[in-house]
Amino acid sequence: MGNKILITGASGNIGQELIHFLYQNHSITVDIIAGIRSLAMPPKSLSKYSKLQYVHFDFTNPNTFNQALDGVQTVFLLRPPALADVPRIFVPLIKAFEKNHVKQVLFLSVQGADKIKMIPHYKIEQLLLNSQLDYIFLRPSYFMQNLSTTLHQDILKENQIFLPAGKALFNWVDVANIGEAAAILLTNFETYKNQAFDLTGSELLNFETVAQLLTQALHKNIRYVSPNLIRFYRKKKRQGHTTSMILVLIMLHFLPRFSKPTTLSNNYNLLTGKKPTLLADFIARERNTWL
Repeated sequence: MGNKILITGASGNIGQELIHFLYQNHSITVDIIAGIRSLAMPPKSLSKYSKLQYVHFDFTNPNTFNQALDGVQTVFLLRPPALADVPRIFVPLIKAFEKNHVKQVLFLSVQGADKIKMIPHYKIEQLLLNSQLDYIFLRPSYFMQNLSTTLHQDILKENQIFLPAGKALFNWVDVANIGEAAAILLTNFETYKNQAFDLTGSELLNFETVAQLLTQALHKNIRYVSPNLIRFYRKKKRQGHTTSMILVLIMLHFLPRFSKPTTLSNNYNLLTGKKPTLLADFIARERNTWL
């Protein structure tokens, strides 16, 4: 039996990019298993991969763990943004990894997770460090795709970026670059095991500059508004965000105002031999998203 790789979050942005790059490697000899919540409705975006297998996997339902992990040696693990209760979700999941003889886990963490004890990624990393599993921690910086997902509606409907980020500099990384790097790490696990890799782009940009890039690309004025926390909380509540999601947004965008900018890494270049995506190129590529 060949190695089986279970991809959690297979239908999300990163999961889809990872699967794309795994299949781009025509010499791949592993079975790729997409963990999805509904086998009756596999994502149409994955239908082009004829060899891709599907299994019922739900982070919130431990009854799905054992069957999903049957014969699996390697897991690509991410944390869905809405799931912050590490003891309830991830402790039983990692125990299930060990029970089902999973050998290695690539965990999609975040840059700085080893230093920020309050975030779920730190706690998940600690669980893996204290387990019997070999691991790789992939720690990307700030996703370019936040502009086309989390921040999409404000840009599309109100022509603005509304975040309490002040003039803080963010390092922007393309999810496609993350998927490509993760595919290389997964298929060369023995080479990279028990290490952590920051993954960044090559630019440090604040949201005022990002609004200017969007303005130039979309040919309409995109403003950047940096509200105080009370105003930000109230507006996001009116938009229907949960309190926990708003707190995550504050942690991601307000706290960087009081710390040094993230450190740039050349790991993407070392792994792929390529330069990471520039934010202006990403905006040009995804331009129709905001029109």
